[in-house]
Amino acid sequence: MYTVAVTQDFIANHYLIGGDWGAENSPHAHHYVLEVRIESDTLNEHGYLVDIVEIEDALSKVVGYYRDSMLNDKPEFAGLNPSIEHFSRILSEHLLADITPPGTGALTVKLWENDSCWAAYRQSFG
Repeated sequence: MYTVAVTQDFIANHYLIGGDWGAENSPHAHHYVLEVRIESDTLNEHGYLVDIVEIEDALSKVVGYYRDSMLNDKPEFAGLNPSIEHFSRILSEHLLADITPPGTGALTVKLWENDSCWAAYRQSFG
């Protein structure tokens, strides 16, 4: 199984809803680190799983959309607590729409909200 991964960081804001999480219920920012990892047993005609430039372009597009924004105001978070679990799934869906890996495999988004806390979402393709 081949794996390729690219990371990018950005800052976005949110506040948690639906429970009493103290300061997390008030608007605040996180310095997120987003890793997209693609796994497949198939390479394309150039010997790539996915061209890293294609991954970087997709990451730049999705990060540009969320950078410095309030996640709670984005339509994809309507009715959702903007947890890193929900956010990692939403990011995965955006990225898989813009990246075209060959064959079958999985795309995983791993999203850190600080140096020690992260969530991930794995989505199959093909």
